Amino acid sequence: MTLPPSELILNPDGSIYHLNLLPEDIANHIITVGDPDRVAEVSSFFDTIELKKGKREFHTHTGLLNGKRLTVISTGIGTDNIDIVLNELDALVNIDFESRRVHARKKSLDIIRIGTSGAIQADIPVDTFLMTEYAIGLDGLLHFYDSSWVQKPKMAKAFVKHCGWSEQKAAPYVVAYDDTLAKLLLSNRIRLGVTVTSTGFYGPQGRRLRLDIEGDSFIEKLGSFQYDGRQITNLEMETSGIYGLSKLLGHRAVSMNCILANRATGEFSKHPKKATQALIRHCLEKICG
Repeated sequence: MTLPPSELILNPDGSIYHLNLLPEDIANHIITVGDPDRVAEVSSFFDTIELKKGKREFHTHTGLLNGKRLTVISTGIGTDNIDIVLNELDALVNIDFESRRVHARKKSLDIIRIGTSGAIQADIPVDTFLMTEYAIGLDGLLHFYDSSWVQKPKMAKAFVKHCGWSEQKAAPYVVAYDDTLAKLLLSNRIRLGVTVTSTGFYGPQGRRLRLDIEGDSFIEKLGSFQYDGRQITNLEMETSGIYGLSKLLGHRAVSMNCILANRATGEFSKHPKKATQALIRHCLEKICG
């Protein structure tokens, strides 16, 4: 099937619409960060940088570290942006832009999210490094795709029952990490966890400034949920989309979280930049040796 211009949208220079990238611009190993300013933080560790491009909140650097080619790209905040980034990264490696046809042989990317997050368990200190084993998506993104085969419906059903989840909200879904890529990034310093991906930072994460939120004790309900010996450990805003779309498209993905806040104790990291840079170094050392 030939993809029409309304579906595969390209810029005048032939680059993919939002990311402004050409197929040769990206490496097989992709690091995603939310903040565009963090792209330069990551690429500052590269030995050489061959490419710098940016459009909107999507900034990309590609370069070499210890002989390995890497790409770091900013996604902005939220799974709505993840929908753009993951689909367009996949298009760059699996669609021929000239013929507008999907390649017969598919290419798989390794996608590592390096992000910040807030813990909801009191025993998780700030500045902890946490790898998401399971992501519980509250965003509804995956329900727009034929995705039942990548989901964990029993865990999602248990979560809905435990939280008394309102039918007016998007149905939660659960997706697991790629265990092969996870083994590459694990160390004694990394804690495994269950991450909730929220649709916002304030009300959707139980924060109150001037607005009341629907329901009571949201954080407490999350903190008391247990399934198969696992507890929910943290909240952020991208991981479920990354995991879900990566599995659907045949890519490997792992989300690495630097815990900067603890919602149970009210603490916030005294050195957030130092802690985040330490996680960046850890990931680069594991990827590149």
